[in-house]
Amino acid sequence: MAAAVVNEDKYIQHNPQTHEGREGIAALFARLSRTSPKVTFCRVFEDGDYAFAHNLYDFSSLRAAFEVFRFEDGQAVEHWDNIQPLRGPNPAGRGMLDGETAISDLDRTEANRSLARDFLLRALIPADEGQLKARAAATLVQHNPDLSDGADALYAALTDAAPGPLSLSYTHLHRVLAEGNFVLCVSEGYRDSVHSSLYDLFRFETGRIVEHWGTIETIPPRSEWKNDNGKF
Repeated sequence: MAAAVVNEDKYIQHNPQTHEGREGIAALFARLSRTSPKVTFCRVFEDGDYAFAHNLYDFSSLRAAFEVFRFEDGQAVEHWDNIQPLRGPNPAGRGMLDGETAISDLDRTEANRSLARDFLLRALIPADEGQLKARAAATLVQHNPDLSDGADALYAALTDAAPGPLSLSYTHLHRVLAEGNFVLCVSEGYRDSVHSSLYDLFRFETGRIVEHWGTIETIPPRSEWKNDNGKF
């Protein structure tokens, strides 16, 4: 599969737990083969040279994951991911991967991308309640395993000074990928005061965020990285 889909000579790996290039791909496949791996694709999107997916991984344990690939000439040349142990249901009774899957409003891809970027930069990073509630529906459908539905619950997590899984802070937006009514934002920040990578998938309706999924993964210290490319 790697020979057909991945350009091993150009492949840039951003998972800090995986070595670069051919060596990293071979070691990864060898490691996964020992776990009888299963992957369930819940949502798959395309944005120009990028493909991104929302997956369920069964690699000896269940995990929710986002995978992002950049392609050149039909082959993957760069890879990012964000993986979190599967948990739930959340206080609203929802899982991390269920919910809407249908892609629509393709003519609004760029408008929704812009709305999501503004949401991160004007609402989440500064933890601005007015900006958050202007962009997210009061009835926001939430799949974060620690949060209830609604914009109020999300805002509370951003302003909770006490350590814990509900304590979130966003510091930098790295990438925004979109197709139709779905937008994936790749950000850096902290959960429970721990340096983390935050991937947030938003579904839009008529200019408002109506549904949210996410994964949060701890970024290991630089001394533990197996490649020099960085998480982002």
